[in-house]
Amino acid sequence: MSRARPPLPTLRMRPKPGQRPRRRPLASARQGGGACWRLLLLAVVWLPVLAQAVAAKATGKVFVSNEKSSTLSILDPAGKLLQTLDTCARPRGMTFNHDHTAIYVGCGDDNTIALYDIASLRLVRRYRNITAPETFGLHPDGRHLYISNEDDSEMSVLDVEAGEIVARFPTGPEPEGVQLTTDGRLAFVASEVANLVHVIDVEHQKHVKDIPVGTRPRRFALTPDNKELWVSTELSGQVEIIDVDKLEVKAKVEFQLRAIRRELFTPVDVVITSDGAKAYVALGRANHVAVINAKSRQVMDYIVVGKRPWGLRLNADESRLWVANGLSDDVSIIDTRSNKVLLSVPVGQVPYGILIDDR
Repeated sequence: MSRARPPLPTLRMRPKPGQRPRRRPLASARQGGGACWRLLLLAVVWLPVLAQAVAAKATGKVFVSNEKSSTLSILDPAGKLLQTLDTCARPRGMTFNHDHTAIYVGCGDDNTIALYDIASLRLVRRYRNITAPETFGLHPDGRHLYISNEDDSEMSVLDVEAGEIVARFPTGPEPEGVQLTTDGRLAFVASEVANLVHVIDVEHQKHVKDIPVGTRPRRFALTPDNKELWVSTELSGQVEIIDVDKLEVKAKVEFQLRAIRRELFTPVDVVITSDGAKAYVALGRANHVAVINAKSRQVMDYIVVGKRPWGLRLNADESRLWVANGLSDDVSIIDTRSNKVLLSVPVGQVPYGILIDDR
């Protein structure tokens, strides 16, 4: 399935912001005073900018992308709706930029990825001609965004500084989930129709393997040690666990709950706690979230939520699990200590994904 691909560009070195020129002898006290005033002026200009950047990392804002209403819902950590932001058509996948001051939003029906500043909620930049972006992952270099292009059956790589696509990798039809290892060595993309997980060697820009999985793979989660890649296979009604070293499926997690038919378990999003102890899976048509012991791979609990839960996100201290319920147009907030829903909050139409700016 591979074809010739352009190499990723070498990063250009740029002067460090605020770098001072080489020292020169001061001709007079007056010149020295001028230098002091220049330094003071720089401080006046840059300190507010730096303060804003620091504050942006801890706003606590929760972002929900709403596919059908083409909006972002912005909530506070308690679930209060702060603002509804009109955005481009059919926003789905979202991720933070490298320094957590802005978020990338994939707008599938506009063939665009939009970049929004977190502090001001203003549109910073549009990356156009990105065919049907669904989900994506930012490489640890902070510069290359790996994007699933649903209608083109490929994963493309966007250089976010240059604003250009610098590589393309063919996939099976309807790619969705994208996951990079934390060292940036491998990229994975799931093809919903081909029932494959494609593996890309990032350093060599080479497609290295296709891993067969169950029917309609959707989303990924990596264990903290990067040894296991969990992938939801929606129409097989299970989560499959890939050995990252061997690049093969080594285990499966299935779901069973009395009074719910087997075919209603249609898992989509998966998240794993930072200690690797628990996993949460949104079970789609079953209207539940499963709580899994990630070591034994046994289901510990089922939590009833809204209709058709798709997106999941843990807050920073992992005391709350936020759930995007795609067909009830709301998000559920779960107390992870009690496994109880604290409240459900109406958002836009067909909520897809969630980001929380609290790290």
